[in-house]
Amino acid sequence: MNDWQNWASIAVFVGTYALIISEKIHRVAAALGGAGLMLAIRATDDKSAFYSEHSGIDWNVIFLLMGMMMIVGVLKKTGMFEYLAIWSVKRAKARPFRVMVMLIVITAVASALLDNVTTVLLIAPVTLLVCERLALPVAPFLIAEVFASNIGGTATLVGDPPNIIIASRAGLTFNDFLVHLAPLSALLIVVLIAVCRFLFRKSFLYDEDRAAEVMELGEREAIRDPRLLVQGLIVLALVVAGFVLHPVLHYEPSVVALLGAGLLIALSTAETRDVLGEVEWPTLAFFAGLFIMIGALIETGVIGEVSRALANAIGDNELGGSMLLLGASAVLSGIIDNIPYVATMAPITSDLVQAMGGDTNHVMWWALAIGADLGGNATAIGASANVVVLGIAERNRTPISFWQFTKYGLVVTAVTVAISAGYVWLRYFALA
Repeated sequence: MNDWQNWASIAVFVGTYALIISEKIHRVAAALGGAGLMLAIRATDDKSAFYSEHSGIDWNVIFLLMGMMMIVGVLKKTGMFEYLAIWSVKRAKARPFRVMVMLIVITAVASALLDNVTTVLLIAPVTLLVCERLALPVAPFLIAEVFASNIGGTATLVGDPPNIIIASRAGLTFNDFLVHLAPLSALLIVVLIAVCRFLFRKSFLYDEDRAAEVMELGEREAIRDPRLLVQGLIVLALVVAGFVLHPVLHYEPSVVALLGAGLLIALSTAETRDVLGEVEWPTLAFFAGLFIMIGALIETGVIGEVSRALANAIGDNELGGSMLLLGASAVLSGIIDNIPYVATMAPITSDLVQAMGGDTNHVMWWALAIGADLGGNATAIGASANVVVLGIAERNRTPISFWQFTKYGLVVTAVTVAISAGYVWLRYFALA
């Protein structure tokens, strides 16, 4: 690549990011426009953008989202989300903060078992209904759930897409993630609940009349199609099993999700047109544009230069390197989506580990995973779950702006990353 293309690609990315932040134009238009400019200046080409495994659109992410959106679209027709909304509110005695705590815990646990994108697709419709019933502002609850999904997803191999990339490169197992990162994830969820109590304190307005109305509702009456609900839950269980059994079956999550969506549509009476209407097409288009832009920065070598500079700064200092990798990953994952970031950093981290003579406790890999997963909370486009929830909120006429999300995300990220740095130092160095 020529130097002018390097600088031009940086200018396009920074300009696009500025437009997304300013919200002068819609983020989808900004992302697709930026992607078009990257192709126009030949920072990337059609083959790299659409067919490359390492620097183009990640079709596994796109089709995973599409398949799960279709499954959720069918489940919405059963009344399942209304049932869960009424059930959760009644268990929390209709107290707003208790409701948020319940949704945070459910989201975190589900994100560890499924993945954070699938979880927010399932939980967000419930949240919208809960807030509507209790006359509560939607944004604080959805934002808190995104934070919980990214923190909960840190705990396991399948919880967050970057973890899958790291596991593959480092040869780590599901149990490795569970032993090393699940305790940290559980601690951070407790911290998140305390932080949310402070950040969103003005949103916990208790409406006694609304609460009384909800407490009198019968959740079972919300189920409109029991037969379709049973079919949907069976298919969803099979899809989840397919995710968990990926190391055995070797089917990509996107394939599993699309097979599940196709099976559910074939079994049910739902119209295909209606189901496709539930897909968040603008969100998928935004991801495509973002992937092309990041891919162009990879193609021109810009991200590689940044990564090599980081590697040179680390040298053979394992403690300093772990802290720098954790902090830098948190910052960079807030600016660019954490999936392409980890895909770029994984081979560099592998080289660092080898240069240090191997890493028996995999601390460098854990630093990369923690930084990338938690850094995704920093901005509205830092992680896939963030973009999906913002798309759902906009579709339901309760839009969340970039800065509305980010002003809270920066606080949560700073607190959780600081605690994580202490965890890494204590577990792998002080007590080693």
